[in-house]
Amino acid sequence: MLRFLKQMFDKQPQEKEKPDYYSIVCPHCFSKFEPDEVVFRAAHVREDDDDFMLQEDAKLNEWRRKFRLAEADMEAVIELHTIPEENRTYASNIVVAVTDRYGVTSKRRLCPNCHNELPISAGKVPSNIISIVGASQVGKSVYMTSLIHTLQHKTASHFNAACMPLSAEISRRFRQNYHEPIFERGSMLQSTNPNELQEPYIFQFVFKDNSEATLNLVFFDVAGEGMVERNYLDIYAAHIKNSSGILFLVDPLQIRSIRDRIRIKLGDEQGEFANRYDEPREVVISLFENFIAHQHGSKTDIPTAVVLTKSDMLQVLKEEDGDYIRPNSNVFRNVTHKGYWNRTEFENINGEISRFIETVDRPFKDAMDVYFTDTAYFAVSALGANPVNQQLEGVIEPIRVDEPFIWLLHKLDYVPGRDA
Repeated sequence: MLRFLKQMFDKQPQEKEKPDYYSIVCPHCFSKFEPDEVVFRAAHVREDDDDFMLQEDAKLNEWRRKFRLAEADMEAVIELHTIPEENRTYASNIVVAVTDRYGVTSKRRLCPNCHNELPISAGKVPSNIISIVGASQVGKSVYMTSLIHTLQHKTASHFNAACMPLSAEISRRFRQNYHEPIFERGSMLQSTNPNELQEPYIFQFVFKDNSEATLNLVFFDVAGEGMVERNYLDIYAAHIKNSSGILFLVDPLQIRSIRDRIRIKLGDEQGEFANRYDEPREVVISLFENFIAHQHGSKTDIPTAVVLTKSDMLQVLKEEDGDYIRPNSNVFRNVTHKGYWNRTEFENINGEISRFIETVDRPFKDAMDVYFTDTAYFAVSALGANPVNQQLEGVIEPIRVDEPFIWLLHKLDYVPGRDA
């Protein structure tokens, strides 16, 4: 009996051993490097030492110029190799602070490529980044706003976590530019100007269980037309390539076969919706040219959630053509995933939207099947209703807006999945 029990015990799956440290993906420039390659920002300025005077930071300024940001002289950059071992402070097997020759300690770790400051968790946990992509007019900015609002007010508590901006400055910009206009004033956002690039909005999904890695949600408020221009997309290729998950937004009005039906029902006789949308397949082609073509087998295995936005508009298809959207469709029914990923609900919505996309835009569906090895299909309404004259009426009630994000949490082993 003892031998039998020993054999049974020996067959138990061994717990996965955690590495001593993790490679870092910078959430600003998205380059990938090891923790011992970081540099530090000096914590003081000395006028009597050229090395520690305020000075131009060429790498930081080069990055800031890409985003039309102001440049300024900065404290010195300290290379790690110049610091003796006894002047380095370690935590979780990585250097987290250095003491310079003047006895001043700095904890400000920088990316070696763009010299932006790194999150405290960088190197201690996996650098999991989720990116949001899509063509012009699909509602990326509105979806991002609604998603962050939902994560902060509902989803995080359902998974014993918190959703927080990376910095106070990001918090301020997000509140003033996005959250207040939509959720407090009921106003729609202006389209992003491609000539006014902005630095990323970075939020962290932090679990209260310290053993769980932090997840970074990075959003570029990039004009959608840039997503189909190769030179423009080059800036963001590393961002997408080094992402752990992708939210690929698709607007029903991008799809020619249903655009006219929706346009006529919504009274768009002037053709406001016509000819202003790039087709979803064109975005896929741009992604292929910029990074997928350089992957093994010319495919990417990054989990990708295809998110059909503005799902409230599909009400007109439900009324007109049951072959597209059934009257009892899951699209219009909100769902809450709490504590686990509900596989039953997922199979229902994934199957329905996958079939819908295949029916209305077969070339796009085929392109996704060819270039992406791990996809799922969702439908969301960031606002719950279509705005009238750029204004939102009544209470904003997002529909299934966090579901694609929670699927990515599940794919990245943050939350378990089970049948309902």
